[in-house]
Amino acid sequence: MGTPRDRFDYVIVGGGSAGCVLANRLSRDPGIRVALIEGGVDTPPGAVPAEILDSYPMPLFFGDRYIWPSLQARAVAGGPAKLYEQARVIGGGSSINVQAANRGLPRDYDEWAASGAPGWSWQDVLPFFRKLERDVDFASSPMHGSDGPVPIRRIPPQAWPPFCTAFAQAMGRSGLSALDDQNAEFGDGWFPAAFSNVDGKRVSTAIAYLDAHTRKRTNLRIFAETTVKELVVSGREARGVIAVRADGARLALEAGEVIVSAGALQSPAILMRAGIGDAAALQALGIEVVADRPGVGRNLQDHPALTFCQFLAPEYRMPLSRRRSSMTAARFSSEVPGGEASDMYLSSSTRAGWHALGNRLGLFFLWCNRPFSRGQVSLAGAQPDVPPMVELNLLDDERDLRRMVAGVRRLVRIVGASALYQHPDDFFPAMFSPRVKALSRVSRGNALLTGLLGALLDVSGPLRRSLIARFVTGGANLASLLADESALEGFVRQSVFGVWHASGTCRMGAHADRSAVTDATGRVHDVGRLRVVDASLMPRLPTANTNIPTIMLAEKIADAMLAERRATRRALSEVADPG
Repeated sequence: MGTPRDRFDYVIVGGGSAGCVLANRLSRDPGIRVALIEGGVDTPPGAVPAEILDSYPMPLFFGDRYIWPSLQARAVAGGPAKLYEQARVIGGGSSINVQAANRGLPRDYDEWAASGAPGWSWQDVLPFFRKLERDVDFASSPMHGSDGPVPIRRIPPQAWPPFCTAFAQAMGRSGLSALDDQNAEFGDGWFPAAFSNVDGKRVSTAIAYLDAHTRKRTNLRIFAETTVKELVVSGREARGVIAVRADGARLALEAGEVIVSAGALQSPAILMRAGIGDAAALQALGIEVVADRPGVGRNLQDHPALTFCQFLAPEYRMPLSRRRSSMTAARFSSEVPGGEASDMYLSSSTRAGWHALGNRLGLFFLWCNRPFSRGQVSLAGAQPDVPPMVELNLLDDERDLRRMVAGVRRLVRIVGASALYQHPDDFFPAMFSPRVKALSRVSRGNALLTGLLGALLDVSGPLRRSLIARFVTGGANLASLLADESALEGFVRQSVFGVWHASGTCRMGAHADRSAVTDATGRVHDVGRLRVVDASLMPRLPTANTNIPTIMLAEKIADAMLAERRATRRALSEVADPG
């Protein structure tokens, strides 16, 4: 399959949040040869693009350079399929996300352990949350790490701009308590949002784990702009991968073990193309079945989300030169039948875009922290160039719809009672439509156009509301939606989208559980020398953004893998020298 030089102990497929961690930790042992394969561009030290380092991520996120261009997802059953921005760049989602550093709650991980993933309780995972982080605010706390590769910080309320202060005061008046640390205080409340950023610059896993020192290791090879076309399986064992570089060159890499870390949408697709998945579905596509594991691609979860904007009076606008815009967030309970504690999340941003128009609009993200709905990833074809079909089914469970409706009502009350609020129609739903995404691309033309549109919003209230109704909301307003429960439900169904927290599609669980795909260390059931290590493993979404939990997960499994190798070496040594 290849020359001896093409053989590695571990071949990692995907250089994202998990893959970078694994590459660093496994290659620390000079006796282990590691290959890291990433479909997107590399961002080595000293050559990280300015748009990736920027604290303000939105123009990056809605560009097309760092994402898979043809990956689409259907948010709700029967709805249209839309582009799902999954990263294609070294560092993965950590290179394009909003840099949120949210662990979730202890109950999330206790549930993982109870659902068939032993060793993943809160007490089991806390040491690895601590290991990954250098918390610059709570370094002396036993709940936090002080010397990990990922710096985590918050902007304290005394340093907030007026927008954040006004929003926080309104949340306090609504009954939410003030919390200092969302990652160590586990009740409902509002707080300074934690994020992975230092000195005003993003710290992705590529920056944190693939630093210059790590890249000098002779036992680590990074293959950027290289796409895996085939997972090679012989019998019931993974043997390596076939990949193609951007220049068309074909690579055959042998592996002692293959680790698939391509994300919760691509990882199950890679497994299914290799014959690992639901046997009937694979046979229908002409794929030879290696292992009948019907859970591959099932259990897909994302946080159902909505966005809203508030037109800001000049005194609440933050200068465009100040890049960090997301500082304030909250957890709260929906208090609807069938809901759970802290089942909703609310974050805010002082601007809705990098430009003059976005700077006149405060942005609010509302999502359900504990969704019950489940979706699926399936193959549209056996060929590797055919993107998988993604059905998020975000509101498939009625409880999720009811909680999103309750969340909208609560958000309207909070904003309506804040100093930000001036007129009912100045607070309105906002969607990341193709038109909005096009305006988010940084260009001189967009700067001129958004400057003109921003100036028009300032001319007069009636003109502003007319423009918003015509170009943003389609004439719908929140007052009429709130007065009609069925209309509000229809709006939620039409507007909901995933917040890019896809997970669960190769979930950990016992071998006898036919819906499980891997064991508690990511080993794929019924297939040797193969693991999955990324957000696919999560049995249930944490009450959090998924990036920090994914890094923790990779840290924990890397630690287990190295322990396994040490134990094997000791055993072999004892056999060679029994006495």
